[in-house]
Amino acid sequence: MHKSGDSLFSIGLMLLFTEFLRGAYLIAFLPNLVEERLGISISLVGVAVSVHYLVDSLCKIYIGYMIDRYGYRAILHGGFLLAAVGMFLIILAKSEMQIFLSSALLGIGLSPVWLICMKQVKGENRAKQAGFIYVFWMAGLGLGPMLFNLVLDLGWNYSVLMLILALVLGWLSGAFNQLHKRGVGKGASPQSLVPYLKQVTAYIRMNPFILPAIILQTTGAGMVAPFLNVFAANRLSLTHTELSIIMVFGGASAILLLVPMGKWFDASGSRWFLIGGFGLFAISLFALTGVYSFYMSLIVVIVMGASYAMLLPAWNALMSRHVPMDASGTGWGLLSTIEGFGVVVGPLIGSFLYVSGNIETPFLVSAVMFGMISIMYFFMPSKIFSYTSQNA
Repeated sequence: MHKSGDSLFSIGLMLLFTEFLRGAYLIAFLPNLVEERLGISISLVGVAVSVHYLVDSLCKIYIGYMIDRYGYRAILHGGFLLAAVGMFLIILAKSEMQIFLSSALLGIGLSPVWLICMKQVKGENRAKQAGFIYVFWMAGLGLGPMLFNLVLDLGWNYSVLMLILALVLGWLSGAFNQLHKRGVGKGASPQSLVPYLKQVTAYIRMNPFILPAIILQTTGAGMVAPFLNVFAANRLSLTHTELSIIMVFGGASAILLLVPMGKWFDASGSRWFLIGGFGLFAISLFALTGVYSFYMSLIVVIVMGASYAMLLPAWNALMSRHVPMDASGTGWGLLSTIEGFGVVVGPLIGSFLYVSGNIETPFLVSAVMFGMISIMYFFMPSKIFSYTSQNA
């Protein structure tokens, strides 16, 4: 594997370990800590998760600017140091404020990792690179809570040690990579954030479809995420084991197809990857509200995973073409902050729809939103997909 491949693999490992930590911490560690060890209301977990993602989203623009201005190494090491402080606080946590502060520090500390990864998506194989990176992201986020629960059966100390080990391995993967050989260093250095933001917004204005699609996509996903377990149990009558099997097959469907779909998109540059991917995802989400058996649910979720693999590399390759290379950290930071808006607002809208209608309502509305994105990209000018020399 050549040096650029080595760098992508090393940042992939860094992303895998940090998302492993994030998934284990938010989905498995916090509920166990709050309810079983501290005896606090489980509702605190939802607030802590919201704090984590809100802080993570809000600080991304400035962290991206700092990476553009000073290079990635100091920012990355500083982020892992903050994450380590957050881990230390949560291990010793006795109060609600300690839990909130820990979640916030972990959100800030892990923010640079994603931005550094997306800065690598450049050249003529953007979709393939994005697909490669997303394989590590999905694997880490899925394996984290699953393995944490298994290790938890061995004892609390072993599970805490696993979180610390994931943090250390993530830091080592970033500390000894070859990113400097792929140009992730200091760029042109305006003294303030404003020139960077002006440059980024000028690029984004070239494609009026980018911002609506980002907001609709993350809001639609956020609307259904909190209700997956409830929907599976009450509407589909699935057991926890059956739900786990479905999630594994759906995730495997996406992971196995991410890189092949990325290569295919790079070769064709066809808008149909986005039109078909978002459209098929919308149809699958709608179909999920009409099935009643485990096997039908399994088929729908596998198709959903395949459609996700179809759209995700193409979507990120498209966004990378509208982020200036000499301000890519700031650009990805701005786009990630906009994505964070949907992550925060989506669950609130989903909760309102659930209370106003029934458990199927958030899923149906989300399907309509993904269908709207598909239609938007059907009318998108073909030239938007072309590579530009400025961003090559």
